Amino acid sequence: MNTRSFPQVSIYHSILWSKYKGVVFSEVYSQSSTRGVDTSFIQVAETEAQRVALAGIDLSYHRYPYRLLFEGSYDSVPLHRRVIALSRDVIRNPCDLVVLPNYDRFEYWVMLLICILLRRKRAVVCDSTTYDRPRPRWKEIAKGIFFRNCNGYFCYGIRSKQYLLSYGVDELKVKYRRQAAALPHEYNASRIREYYENYPANTSRAPRFLYIGRFSKEKGLNDLLDAFRNVHEKSPEARLNFVGAGALTGALIERVKQLGLESAVAFLGSMNLEQIAPLFMDSAAMVLPSHSEPWGLVVNEALSYGCPVVVSDVCGCVPELVRDGITGYSFPVGNIEALSQAMLSAAQLSTDRFSVAKKCLDTIALYTPEHSAAQMLDGCIEIMEAPS
Repeated sequence: MNTRSFPQVSIYHSILWSKYKGVVFSEVYSQSSTRGVDTSFIQVAETEAQRVALAGIDLSYHRYPYRLLFEGSYDSVPLHRRVIALSRDVIRNPCDLVVLPNYDRFEYWVMLLICILLRRKRAVVCDSTTYDRPRPRWKEIAKGIFFRNCNGYFCYGIRSKQYLLSYGVDELKVKYRRQAAALPHEYNASRIREYYENYPANTSRAPRFLYIGRFSKEKGLNDLLDAFRNVHEKSPEARLNFVGAGALTGALIERVKQLGLESAVAFLGSMNLEQIAPLFMDSAAMVLPSHSEPWGLVVNEALSYGCPVVVSDVCGCVPELVRDGITGYSFPVGNIEALSQAMLSAAQLSTDRFSVAKKCLDTIALYTPEHSAAQMLDGCIEIMEAPS
């Protein structure tokens, strides 16, 4: 006999490290009872290899009950153990909807197969876009098979939705939600606005640019250095700060020396958002020159602190958040000259910093964990209520 009063949703996620998922899941849990849904959350592992150097796990952003299947890094857990643990969890915990974390690992295919055999509704989270790196043909075919065997899809961003539709999925089954950043607990948008209200108007200062993230190939950091050299030639007082870590650290430092920019470029190491906030508020723009970027949460963070952005046109967030001449500029990926010009234009935009900061804050106002969670719950309910 089934004694459950609410329909149950099991949400699986790959790593506990993700603070932005923590704040959204916390809101999903908080809103669930009022929406008549019982949600449970399963984290596969604590972190993954490429995240270890950036920051530790901050559990203060995970204000919801969850099951953790493995301690340590996802990458360190053998495949057979991941398959067994996830299969066992799905089988032992009946629910009305299983939300799969992705489609890119063998264990997620096994979970999909189990859901089909047990006749449980299943949805998958998709953060890919058509601008991602090309995949082999067989992978694209496999992905289409995975999608066709799901009852619903969660994506964030217009480009992610377009990507799903390119596989012929039913548009009514695609559940769009706004992407939200995990801001510091004490963050207050009104205080940020007050700061800029007292910001000196039309002040001429040395333009400072900021990069935040992993130092990895797909981030386009050599493009940024080459573009900054052009900016520095036209504006010798310009400065560029790098925040983050990664495999390319040594190569980037050497490149800075080759370009003769040692006095203008600083590597500040890994920092938390509380430490980065003053850099946002003192920078002409945050620059994200990625060659591949499903969304770009650092853009949400920059706009939340009134900082305009310069973003390559392949980043998923561009249609929603990057409004040329208003919140910053986008540029054709890999085009050094266009990136240089976008940085110079952003510096000019910031001469009226109060006006541009207000537009940044207005643009990002609805991209909150509360809105994202409500949209996710809407999607779960619609998928469960839809005919099988």
